[in-house]
Amino acid sequence: MKRLITGLILLSFLGGFTAIVPVSVSGSAVMAVAENVIQAPLMAATSTKIPAQTTKTTIPATPVATNVPTTSANSDGLIGPEIYPVGINPLTGLPVENPENLLLPPALVSITNFPVSSRPQAGLSFSPFVFEIYIGEGMTRFLAMFYGDYPEVPASDDGESTNGSNVGSVTDNTLVGPIRSGRLPYESLRKLFNGFLVMASGASQVVSNLSQFSNIYGSDADNINSAMIDVTKLEAIAANSQKRLGEAGLHGLSFQQEAPAGGLEANRIWLKYAYLNQINWQYEEEHGAYLRYQDRADATTFELITDRLTGEPLTFENVVILFANHEVVTPTIIDINLLYMKKMPALLFRDGQMYEIFWTTISGSYEVETGKLRPIRFVDANGDAFPLKPGQTWVQVVQPYTAYYEVPDSQVFYDLANKKEPESGVWAVRWYPPAGAR
Repeated sequence: MKRLITGLILLSFLGGFTAIVPVSVSGSAVMAVAENVIQAPLMAATSTKIPAQTTKTTIPATPVATNVPTTSANSDGLIGPEIYPVGINPLTGLPVENPENLLLPPALVSITNFPVSSRPQAGLSFSPFVFEIYIGEGMTRFLAMFYGDYPEVPASDDGESTNGSNVGSVTDNTLVGPIRSGRLPYESLRKLFNGFLVMASGASQVVSNLSQFSNIYGSDADNINSAMIDVTKLEAIAANSQKRLGEAGLHGLSFQQEAPAGGLEANRIWLKYAYLNQINWQYEEEHGAYLRYQDRADATTFELITDRLTGEPLTFENVVILFANHEVVTPTIIDINLLYMKKMPALLFRDGQMYEIFWTTISGSYEVETGKLRPIRFVDANGDAFPLKPGQTWVQVVQPYTAYYEVPDSQVFYDLANKKEPESGVWAVRWYPPAGAR
């Protein structure tokens, strides 16, 4: 099958590691702050409406957790957090088509979100986890994980495979990207998921603190979106990395199809990183997932975000707001404390409901015995595993003290400024850049 490629891709297997030791913070205290600091007003956007007809008529159905065999879960329907049935992806709770891929380490790929011309990105709909982090100047960047089944381009009516890429030439393989430079928090996430990084180099202050990475460079110096990676190259790097990284201990997450009790209505999430960087997640019951909309850096036009490979909307069963301490190195080099955290606050959105939970990366017997880390785990107030919905998870990383509260159910976003409406089911999350960041 024919697919598109962006030209010559250069792989640079570079190394270099410097330990970054994060500072521990009391999770319960941070949650209290996050709950109480709800007076910050939202900056008004100028105008927008989400095209309801788009969500109703053009979104294809997304496979949900009914694909999980009934024999795969415990008697209470819980999958994980310690034991997973054969062939089940421990990062999604769903079966994979190619179980042998579960032996390979996860690929963590740096994917751009700016400029707007980089959208739609290629491959995000195949990612079990996507982390979105603040990189300064009002922008965010994605670290998308590929583990289990790799991205594929669907065949067209004539039997040929179509890539949907707007750059490059024809190839037999699928492309992922556009790929951009590395960031400091990537090393912590790489360690937690025992994987390797794929990026387009980075600032010297950043690269010297990263390890287990490969550089992918663009084929067109005048097109910053031309850095793409062929999926066969991604698989080859994974196979080579397995020799260095060994077996990945990816247990720790739990999944349950049935929504836990105690959630609050959450049909929409409005997250504002900057006036020209606003995100709207809208829950669609028929898909059992949240769909991502984002403004076109104009605070006015919100577009349904799709995957360039498939043309289908991004649908994520879980959206997590992860509160974590940010440390500013320079105005555009920001680290995030993610390692060895005992109990930090988080919000989980699933099944049209919001849950106030916690996340942890504290070491346990596994870490002591193997010297490796486990992924970020989500727990309740008692420290027991809190289940995600089987499927994909998008993690929005924000600072502690980030305000969240319910606002009127309006599609005109400037109507939300300075207005609160409990029990509306529309949640606003108001980001403020860390002190010293641009």
